[in-house]
Amino acid sequence: MGIVKIAEDLHEDARRASAVMCRSINAQAEYWMKIGMLAEANPELSFNQIIRSQLAAADVDIPDLAA
Repeated sequence: MGIVKIAEDLHEDARRASAVMCRSINAQAEYWMKIGMLAEANPELSFNQIIRSQLAAADVDIPDLAA
């Protein structure tokens, strides 16, 4: 495990978001970093497409609510 220094205001945003998303502060920061990395590597994909591809890769059944 490493230590990453971030700005105090970003840490506070992660703390608030982690409470809403039922994650630890570290898990929230890691989630944001992973999504950001995937978004930079795949600029043609939307946030929803990235999430759907990650869920599919984890073999999570995603119901189609539009049907």
